[in-house]
Amino acid sequence: MTDSAHSEKSIPRNFITDIIDTDFKEGRADHVATRFPPEPNGYLHIGHAKSICLNFGLARDYQGTCNLRYDDTNPVKEDPEYVRAIERDVQWLGFKWTEIRHSSDYFDKLYNFALELIDKGLAYVDELSPDEIRAYRGTLTEPGKESPYRNRSVEENRSLFEQMKAGKFEEGKVCLRAKIDMASPFICMRDPVIYRVRYATHAQTGDKWCIYPMYDFTHCISDALEGITHSICTLEFQDNRRLYDWVLEHISIDQVHRPHQYEFSRLNLEYALTSKRKLNFLVQEGVVDGWDDPRLATISGMRRRGYTPQAIREFCRRIGVTKQENVVELAALESCIREDLNATAPRAMAVLHPLKLVIDNFGQDGITETSFTVPNHPERLELGERQISFGRELYIDEADFREEANKQYKRLKLGAEVRLRHGYIIKAISCEKDESGRVTLVHAEAVPNSVGNNVEGHKPKGVIHWVNAGDCFKTQVNLYSTLFTDPNPGACEDILSVVNKDSLVVLKDCCLERSLEAAVVGQSFQFEREGYFCVDSKTSQQGHPVFNLTVLLRDNKKAAL
Repeated sequence: MTDSAHSEKSIPRNFITDIIDTDFKEGRADHVATRFPPEPNGYLHIGHAKSICLNFGLARDYQGTCNLRYDDTNPVKEDPEYVRAIERDVQWLGFKWTEIRHSSDYFDKLYNFALELIDKGLAYVDELSPDEIRAYRGTLTEPGKESPYRNRSVEENRSLFEQMKAGKFEEGKVCLRAKIDMASPFICMRDPVIYRVRYATHAQTGDKWCIYPMYDFTHCISDALEGITHSICTLEFQDNRRLYDWVLEHISIDQVHRPHQYEFSRLNLEYALTSKRKLNFLVQEGVVDGWDDPRLATISGMRRRGYTPQAIREFCRRIGVTKQENVVELAALESCIREDLNATAPRAMAVLHPLKLVIDNFGQDGITETSFTVPNHPERLELGERQISFGRELYIDEADFREEANKQYKRLKLGAEVRLRHGYIIKAISCEKDESGRVTLVHAEAVPNSVGNNVEGHKPKGVIHWVNAGDCFKTQVNLYSTLFTDPNPGACEDILSVVNKDSLVVLKDCCLERSLEAAVVGQSFQFEREGYFCVDSKTSQQGHPVFNLTVLLRDNKKAAL
């Protein structure tokens, strides 16, 4: 494991750790071997993060092993781009696999195990069409009916299966099915398909194979061949555990340490989409600008938005591991990233909606300061200090000035005082407007000797942020909110109907502290009184960073009063 993973808190006690402890105590296991088995047909998302933290975390906590195994049994959907993204995401989250494996590593053995089932009379070649197989399978209340090809001889099935391997059949014309029980209350046990014909070049095996095993047949055998002790998956595979066990019981494979499957509830997060198919649809339709769009709950999207691996790991730790399906509030995830960035992110000032403010008495009455030395973090002196320049003309945020306002308004208004963050107390004297009545300029006077000091007779109601108009850095800032208007977008038939058209607001000419001009990809900052922002990895250029909103400050609404 990486150093960051070693220093992480242990996984909280849960039913899986209880099972492992009992297995140790009763002699069913003397070590822990897990695996993370993604299909390389898309980018990883927050749901995968939970599985990654669980599988790699168990290996860490029990000094065991965890393989990264690609479920590459469907070459049509798989792409090397996804492989690179998966490995990058796992490493970024702070974990290191013991070995990289592929289901395709075992294709020869899987084929021989399929022949063994045929020879035992436990598998047959079926010529029903896919639609007919579905119709024959029955329903939850009605048993299935047997295929007319179910009782072929062993010799005929072996010959037909070898012909499948030799490319004698078209796709969809034949398949190999396990011969189990068409009346089983578990539909997955009603003679499931375990091999199908597929003419596609495979990234690992090339054109060696034109038949490929199905996931349920492959997965359990791969676990056994790798010596996996605890095969952990999500609850939708609960019924499939019967098939997992059936396959291992009926093939000649080492039974001393047969793996067992355990299921936990998947991560359902508000306003997040975790269907690779639907995520790919959004990418292909141009609704988002790629799998790493900061509005997506993909790990790469969250990284680009400014989420840290520490925050994601802590989120997964807090939600825990149970069998109870539930939906986690988005606020729980946002709380983790706020806590992390509050402790680690340097502070800076950025004016997102600039309004010019002129200090009329600058250079007079002792108002001569041209810069202030301020800490980069109020509680972490080791992060150092920086200089922020001050001058006659400043920018403040449009929302921080009103001509008139009630007593609840704690920012700048005519005749009232506020403190400039790190600087002087100022009083608004007058303002100028354009033809539409919009305020374009505010005149103010600074209170002498008020930098860092309370001055008798002056009680500013609030503090506002600012930048020097003559020495600031102008750039683009992207404000992100939830991509969907529905908290459960995955349940919507028409995903486009719940896309939030205001999920991205691009601000072109924001005015930032000059020091932020040197910010690089991977850096995050707290823009004081605004929120946490990071340098965008896709659109930034050296010397001209673009910033993405990661999350608003917890007290953002309160600060707006």
